[in-house]
Amino acid sequence: MNFSSNIKHLRKRRKRTQEDVAFALGMKRSTLNNYENGQTIPNATVLMAVSDYYRIAVDTLLRIDLSVLSEYQLSELERGNDVYIRGSGLRVLATTVDRNNEENIELVNEKAKAGYVTGYADPEYIKELPVFRLPFLSENRKYRTFQISGDSMLPLPDGSWATGEFVADWHTIISGRPYIVLTLNDGVVFKIADNLIRSEGALRLYSLNPLYEPYDLPVGEIREIWRFVNFISTEIPSGETADEAMRNILTELRYEIRQIKTKLDAPASRPAH
Repeated sequence: MNFSSNIKHLRKRRKRTQEDVAFALGMKRSTLNNYENGQTIPNATVLMAVSDYYRIAVDTLLRIDLSVLSEYQLSELERGNDVYIRGSGLRVLATTVDRNNEENIELVNEKAKAGYVTGYADPEYIKELPVFRLPFLSENRKYRTFQISGDSMLPLPDGSWATGEFVADWHTIISGRPYIVLTLNDGVVFKIADNLIRSEGALRLYSLNPLYEPYDLPVGEIREIWRFVNFISTEIPSGETADEAMRNILTELRYEIRQIKTKLDAPASRPAH
């Protein structure tokens, strides 16, 4: 258990004395000293009080050695963006089961995505979502299906349904694979991810459509991650690759520019006498 070394590390990092922290927590300095030296095991009340004081999850205080985290990860923790680095805040997943106590696959359509940003952890909200089953998927894993929109993931058509497998441990994310990510500010996004959690505390997200620039998403802005497993669509995906799509767009732009240039270069018609 890393509790004793972690609370000492956090206190010194914030340049606070034992008297400062003990007063804020409503305990004696000697009591805090015993906790920091591992001489006394804290009870649940103390754990929750320390967690609230540092705004860091109890799981993190107990399980993670904060002294080995990067500067970026520590600063994220200190700003209150504690997702246990491994997504521990998401391990208790709101879900539904059928009459045989088997996991459903909930559907999050385009209209429901706005509500999902705030309701993803609410069992009552999740219970209202439509459900279905895909018999070829594992019964031992949790899946959810999201309707995707836009052209950022061409050749998957706009309006397709992407099914993802819930990822509890974000360190298992494999770079270069597609994931459905619930973000704090942008809602549900479907992207190719590069796992930079250990080095930079973030995911780098890419679109298949080269018109969209990649961007880094800090772990503090992530709420859920689902590994893409399949998609359902009423349209046949275009056989056109992303590079071909870009070439076609550039060709069309060049043609339009030539047309405009031709009109500009054409001699003005002389006024009639």
